[in-house]
Amino acid sequence: MSKPPHILICDDDPVVHESLGLYLKAERYAYSSAYDGEEALTRFKSDQPDLIILDLMMPRRSGTDVCREIRRTSRVPIIMLTAKGEEIDRVLGLELGADDYIVKPFSPREVIARIKAVLRRMTDHDPSESGNVLRFDQLEINLDNYQVKVSGTVIPCTPKEVEILHLLASHPGQVMDREQILSQVWGYDYFGDTRTVDTHIKRIRQKISLEDAPWGLITVYGVGYKFEVFH
Repeated sequence: MSKPPHILICDDDPVVHESLGLYLKAERYAYSSAYDGEEALTRFKSDQPDLIILDLMMPRRSGTDVCREIRRTSRVPIIMLTAKGEEIDRVLGLELGADDYIVKPFSPREVIARIKAVLRRMTDHDPSESGNVLRFDQLEINLDNYQVKVSGTVIPCTPKEVEILHLLASHPGQVMDREQILSQVWGYDYFGDTRTVDTHIKRIRQKISLEDAPWGLITVYGVGYKFEVFH
């Protein structure tokens, strides 16, 4: 029998651990708990979880600090928990490489659905699949190792930035609207703010900027974005 997924819950509210724990047990998931940022990092190293539920506001170290630290060494899926109105922090969390966010107060059923969707997406990713490495003149996008190179130089990108760039570059010339990008990159019918896509596209452009590049991320006003190769 395969080992059940291990979920690490990081939140300073015991009620969150209790309610999510009951649902995770019902789904036969293993889980462990951390109640502050320092404990979250310790648990991440010792427990090697398959997915992390991470509150933005925690004692000792914030969720964004923890996310930044984890992303230095790992692409483990991270779902951020954020209070209503913390939009700036939420966008920052996604820019740092969180896979999703959920606004408090939340339904534990919703969290379980999101966990399943993110884990399913990770399982569905097959490194042997053709097309995971895309090459253009002076640009390489590698979904196997989540690496982007411009003129042979590795460009530091978050997992979501790599996935968005790979998605658009897989369909040169095809316009995708924000909802399509959210759905395909986040792996389900995403209920988040479509401005998340705009933020990611802006950051990708800044990172892969190259004078006289024979390709580019183009905004199609009123519709969405496309990756264009110039002839």
